[in-house]
Amino acid sequence: MKELKFLKENIRRQLIKEYLIQEIGDAGFGGVDIQRTPQNTIVMLRVERPGLVIGRRGSKIKNMEATLEKKFSLTSPLIKVEGTEEPGLNAQIMAQKLARSIEKGWHFRRAGHSILKRIMDSGARGGQVRMGGKLTGERSRTVKYTSGKVISSGYPSESIEKGFAVAMTKPGIIGITVKILRKNVKLPDDIQVRKVNFGEVTGIGGNEGKIDPQDEQ
Repeated sequence: MKELKFLKENIRRQLIKEYLIQEIGDAGFGGVDIQRTPQNTIVMLRVERPGLVIGRRGSKIKNMEATLEKKFSLTSPLIKVEGTEEPGLNAQIMAQKLARSIEKGWHFRRAGHSILKRIMDSGARGGQVRMGGKLTGERSRTVKYTSGKVISSGYPSESIEKGFAVAMTKPGIIGITVKILRKNVKLPDDIQVRKVNFGEVTGIGGNEGKIDPQDEQ
């Protein structure tokens, strides 16, 4: 029964995410966090342009809060909006932008390389764009563009930020996945070279660790 409860909750969270993307997609949806408190449910939105979400006198937020309470049964939802300082390092925002570009008629290859360039120009250590669907012709296929370092397995892969979006085109649906390794992430194989004075070696107090010049002769 616990597994079924978790499954239903995850499905509801995904439906809430899809609803928010539909409502505030033009604002640059960058992710959502839902936290429950004894009094209400806090919905934290990360967006590129907060002003488009708030609306005049907060009217848009009030309408969304009413929908979240009525349609998704959230207890007294309270929406908070947080701006994204570096949209180029937010995988979800980049995935949404790529999807919108393809829907507007951009060639998938040009759009993919453009988004990847923006990610790397923002200072990311690595980025990857993956698109699958009817890109050209009747047969579905998948393409992947990678720049820098992107880790797919092991403990360091937890540092990879992922974003997903869907582009609705006339031939069919194109699924888009964007992965970003942010610039401030330290990996196990990162090596820092320090300059050490040749005449001194790390020791414990006194003359320990110091090299006598006469010993070198």
